[in-house]
Amino acid sequence: MRTVIKDMKRFRVSVVLLAFLFSACHNRETVALAQTVQAQSGSVSGSASKPPLGASRGTPPSETNPKLVDAGRNLFQQNCAFCHGRDAEGGEIGPDLTRSRLVHADVNGNKIAAVIRNGRPAQKMPAFNFSSQQVQGLVAFIHAQEAKASAENGGRRGVDVSDLQTGNADAGKRYFNGAGTCSKCHSATGDLAGIASRYQGLRLEERMLYPRHVPSKVTVTLPSGKQVTGTLAYLDEFTVGLKDANGSYHSWEISRVKYSVDAPVHVHTELLGKYTDADIHNLMAYLQTLR
Repeated sequence: MRTVIKDMKRFRVSVVLLAFLFSACHNRETVALAQTVQAQSGSVSGSASKPPLGASRGTPPSETNPKLVDAGRNLFQQNCAFCHGRDAEGGEIGPDLTRSRLVHADVNGNKIAAVIRNGRPAQKMPAFNFSSQQVQGLVAFIHAQEAKASAENGGRRGVDVSDLQTGNADAGKRYFNGAGTCSKCHSATGDLAGIASRYQGLRLEERMLYPRHVPSKVTVTLPSGKQVTGTLAYLDEFTVGLKDANGSYHSWEISRVKYSVDAPVHVHTELLGKYTDADIHNLMAYLQTLR
């Protein structure tokens, strides 16, 4: 009798478990069906709501049209790649569009198109007079790249400004005026005034660690002993050239003169072997206060 009762209890438990599993599977299928319908219609309520940044979302048909995406890619690489990179993942001066909140919130170009046509003068982005078909191609390509980036392992791509704000600004200021010897060439109220408004995040750190396109000074000593100083304009194994304070260009054969070059970038290069991680983080924190 006891054995029969135990078997009946096991049977009831099994029935409950089967009912639970069936319900769970049914719910998953229902959710999947609802997501499919929402992806095709935009939203159950007809609104353009989207999941949080980085979550998967339904893809409008235009974004999966290969011909439209290819046309947009060609147009993007001809007109936008210099700033935003050939793959829309960030370039020389433009942000990564695959992680842009505006792009993520866009539905069939309802936000991106306005930026393309009107530009963003404050960010030095020009307006483009593209046809509606060309704009649709750009939108399709950008969203295709966004989807591709979201599918990559690791999720996070690139460096956010907040990633570079972990140092101690006071310690950075002491390093700037002390051990780092930065104040010998730079001034927080002079050449660096407002630098954090002109450069942010990784661009600011790159400029701090290894500044590019920074003019070098050169002093040329002529056979007579006279010295001419100016901005280095040309230098190879045969010739040295400079521009003087008036903007006039002068050059000499190296075999006939002596010269010395003062290149600020060399000082930064030497510091690369001396920085500690704390020095870099603290110095960055300090520079970000110079607005």
